[in-house]
Amino acid sequence: MKINSVELSNLAVRISQYPNTNLPEFLLVGRSNVGKSSFINALINRKNFAHTSATPGKTQTLNFYIVNDSFYLVDVPGYGYAQVNKQIQKKFGMMIEEYLKTRKELKRVFMLVDFRHKVPDDDILMYNFLKYYNIPVTIVATKYDKVNMSGRKKCEKNINEAFKLYDGDNIIYFSSVTKKGKEEIYDLIKKYVN
Repeated sequence: MKINSVELSNLAVRISQYPNTNLPEFLLVGRSNVGKSSFINALINRKNFAHTSATPGKTQTLNFYIVNDSFYLVDVPGYGYAQVNKQIQKKFGMMIEEYLKTRKELKRVFMLVDFRHKVPDDDILMYNFLKYYNIPVTIVATKYDKVNMSGRKKCEKNINEAFKLYDGDNIIYFSSVTKKGKEEIYDLIKKYVN
């Protein structure tokens, strides 16, 4: 897939602020420090388009990135970050739930998890939450390059055992440094984009 254009088109906290183009959308979810900005930048071949922040929990809106005028990547606030107060966390949760419930353009969720670590409970909760809405999910295990060859089998086993994947869901091992997994993500997107 050749990326010709990318634009941050909409920042939304409610339905009335979503784009009304009927183009396919792909939602990106994950814990606050899992590497969503790096994932976006790797996919769109830009260095600092989506800003990586030294402060986790920086994203506070649904960010709609239109790519090639043919689909959207939708970035949402990260979860699991203790320093975002409970009231704000609840607001984020409601914002994401409203999107999941109402958005017919949503084709698939890319759920980012950190390849290096044991899968935390909030990732499993998030997966089950997404499945409640019957949305196809791809688990994207980020930071693959940060684990040496001998440790990878163990990390893969951890992830495979943590998630009881539904039919049609899958796991992609991803590195924003080596670009491992990038073509697999493109292939999935292409299935939904005319």
